[in-house]
Amino acid sequence: MRVFLALFLCAAALSAADQSRRAPGFALPDSKMHFHDLYDYRGKPVILEFMQTTCPHCAAFVSVLQKIQQKYGDKVVILAVVTYRDTNTTVAEYTAGHHITYPILFDSGQMTYSYTLEQHSDLPVVFLIDTKGMIVSHYEYGPLTRDIFEGNALINEVERLVPAAKK
Repeated sequence: MRVFLALFLCAAALSAADQSRRAPGFALPDSKMHFHDLYDYRGKPVILEFMQTTCPHCAAFVSVLQKIQQKYGDKVVILAVVTYRDTNTTVAEYTAGHHITYPILFDSGQMTYSYTLEQHSDLPVVFLIDTKGMIVSHYEYGPLTRDIFEGNALINEVERLVPAAKK
């Protein structure tokens, strides 16, 4: 009986973790003080990355995001978010050094918390938001998610989100 109960609780926890939820709304500025509102991107899949300019895994992840940007162009939106640890100067240097063309937004921490539901997370963290504004998956950097951040697994995930007619 205990084994059955344990299996049932594990299965319930896993299925609850896989349920999608509405992506929290936000309107955040980039370094040029242009505001980016998640609602403006409805109808397109959004890759939302939480990162820091001093994070080596975040720097490596840039090449994956650039591949997605090259493959899908404006059919997929890529947004990166930094918190108070980064400044206009550090973001400008990071953007120039990595040839980034997608926006990097500034958050005081409240928006980041509304997504991660934690005070501190290992970086990078990425959320995939579908065309209806629902979070369909999220990944934190680690040994089990290395192919998302360094390989082709994220491209495969994005492939499922891009409507076939718009490819």
